[in-house]
Amino acid sequence: YSLQDQFDNLEKHTQWGIDVLEKYIKFVKERTEIELSYAKQLRNLSKKYQPKKNSKEEEEYRYTSTRAFLATLNEMNDYAGQHEVISENMTSLITGELTRYVQELKQERKSHFHDGRKAQQHIETCWKQLEASKRRFERDCKEADRAQQYFEKMDADINVTKADVEKARQQAQLRHQMAEDSKAEYSSTLQKFNSEQHEHYYTHIPNIFQKIQEMEERRIVRIGESMKTFAEVDRQVIPIIGKCLDEITKAAESVDHKNDSQMVIEAFKSGFEPPGDVDFEDFTQPMKRTVSESSLSNSRGDGKSEPKFGSKSKGKLWPFIKKNKLMSLLTSPHQPPPPPPASASPSAVPNGPQSPKQQKEPLSHRFNEFMTSKPKIHCFRSLKRGGAGPEDFSNLPPEQRRKKLQQKVDELNRDIQKEMDSRDALTKMKDVYIKNPQMGDAASVDHRLAELGQNIEKLRLEVQKFEGWLAEVEGRLPARTEQPRRQSGVYEAQNPSGVNSCAQDRESPDGSYTEEQSQETEMKVPATDFDDEFDDEEPLPTIGTCKALYTFEGQNEGTISVAEGEMLYVIEEDKGDGWTRIRRNEDEEGYVPTSYVEVYLDKNAKGA
Repeated sequence: YSLQDQFDNLEKHTQWGIDVLEKYIKFVKERTEIELSYAKQLRNLSKKYQPKKNSKEEEEYRYTSTRAFLATLNEMNDYAGQHEVISENMTSLITGELTRYVQELKQERKSHFHDGRKAQQHIETCWKQLEASKRRFERDCKEADRAQQYFEKMDADINVTKADVEKARQQAQLRHQMAEDSKAEYSSTLQKFNSEQHEHYYTHIPNIFQKIQEMEERRIVRIGESMKTFAEVDRQVIPIIGKCLDEITKAAESVDHKNDSQMVIEAFKSGFEPPGDVDFEDFTQPMKRTVSESSLSNSRGDGKSEPKFGSKSKGKLWPFIKKNKLMSLLTSPHQPPPPPPASASPSAVPNGPQSPKQQKEPLSHRFNEFMTSKPKIHCFRSLKRGGAGPEDFSNLPPEQRRKKLQQKVDELNRDIQKEMDSRDALTKMKDVYIKNPQMGDAASVDHRLAELGQNIEKLRLEVQKFEGWLAEVEGRLPARTEQPRRQSGVYEAQNPSGVNSCAQDRESPDGSYTEEQSQETEMKVPATDFDDEFDDEEPLPTIGTCKALYTFEGQNEGTISVAEGEMLYVIEEDKGDGWTRIRRNEDEEGYVPTSYVEVYLDKNAKGA
C-alpha cells in the first residue's frame, strides 16, 4: 500500500523522460533550420559573385586565377547542397521518427498507468471490505457478551420469572450465533484480502512496473540511437564535402601566373612600333630657330595656322604619356578668364572675350596643337575598348584589329554552319514529305529553304569581306621590320586602310605635311573625351543649364564658342578658376568664362 507514493513518483519520472525526448526533437529541428539557412546563404553568396552573362565580367574569367575563383564558387554551391542533405536526413531520420515515437510512447504510458490506477483502486476496495467485516464482527461479539451477562443476571435473580429467564437465555444464544457468523465472514474476508493483497504486490504491480521500466528503457535507447544518427548524418557528407574542398584546392593549384601574364600581353598588345629618339634642339643660336624633323616643338613664326604633323615624334608619342600629364594639359585653360564686356553687345569689345595669350613651353604648346586636331582625336578614340566603331575595326591598333576581325570571321562561320544544319534538316524533311505525302506538304518548306539559302549567301559575303580585311592586316604585320619611325605619313603608307580614322595627313607640294581642313577639324577637344579614351568612363552627367549673357569666341584649347542668349548644359561648376564647363551636344563641350553665363543648377532648373 505504501507503494502508492512510489507509483506517483514513477509517473512524474516517465513524464520527465517524454519532456526530454521532445526537447531533443526541438533541438534537432533548430539544427536543420540552421543548416538550411546556412545552405541558402552559401548559395546566395555563390550566385552573387557569379559572372553576369554577356557582360565584361564574363570576359575576365578566361584567366586561370578567375577560372579558379569560378570553380570555387561552383564548389561552394555543391558544398551548400551537402548542408541541405544534412537537414533533409535529420528531418526524416530523427525529427520525423522521434515525433511519431513520442505519440506512441504517450499512449503506452497512459495505458500502463491506467492499469496501475485500476489495481490500486481494487486493493483499496478489498481493504475497505475487510475493515467493514472486522467492525461488524467486533460489534456482534460485544453484543453477544452483553446478552450473556444479562442472561446470567436474570438466572441468578429469584424474583424473575422462569419465562423471563428463558427469554434472556434465547437472546444470549442468538447473539452468540450472530457473533459466530460475523467471525466466519470476517475470517473469509480476511483470507480473500490477503490473497488479493499478495496478488497485487507480487503479481499485478510488478508486472505493471516491469512494463513501465521496459517503456522507459526503450525511450532511453531510442534517444541514444537518435544521437548516434545525428552524428552519422554529418559523417556521411564529410567525404563529399572533402571532395568539394579537394576540387577547390585543385583549382587553386591550376592558377598559372605565366599563362595569365601572356594572356594580358596577347589581349592588349597593339602592334605599334616603339617610337624613335627625340632629337636635341639647340636654342642657343641667335638666329631663328629651325625645326628638327624629329622635334615636338614646332615654330609658328612662318605665319601658317595649320599644325604640321610631319614631325616624327607626334605620330605615336601619345600612348606612352601618363594620363595625369595629359589631363593637366586638357583641363580648364591656363589663362584667367577674360572680364565680361562693358555692354551686352558683342561689337563693343571685338576681341575682349578672347583669353590673353601667355608664353608657353614649346612642348606643351605643340602638344595642345596636337590635341586640337580631329585626326588625332580618332587616334585617341581607337584606344577606347567600348562603344561603336567602324565595321572593319580600323580604329583599333593593328594587333587588336586582327583579333577582332578573326573573332568576327569565326562568329560568321558558326552562323553559316547553323544555317546549313537547318537547311539540311529541312531538306531531309522535304524528302520525307515527297515519299510520304500524307505526313505533310513538301512545298510548305520551299519558302524557308529559299530564306536559308539567301541567309547563307549573305553570311558568306560577310565572311569574304572580313577575311579580306583580315588578310590585309596579317599581310602588313610581318612587314614591320624597318627602323621605327614616328612620321604618321610613313605609318599610313604601311597601313593604308587601318589608319583612315587615325591619320589623314597628306603631303603638300613643298614637302611638308598638312591636314585636311574641315569644319570638324576646327572643333575643340572636350576634356571628357580624352579622359574617356583611357578610363573607358561614361560622359559627365549634366548638373544644370546655363544661358550665355555675351558672345564668347573660344580660340584656346579646351574652350568652346557660344552666342549671346544661347542655352547650354552645365557639366562642371566653377572650381574657383573662373571657368565653367558646358556642353552643347554629344560632340561639343568645353570651358567658358563663368562671368559670361548665367547658371541654373538642377534644383532651380524648373523654376528657371
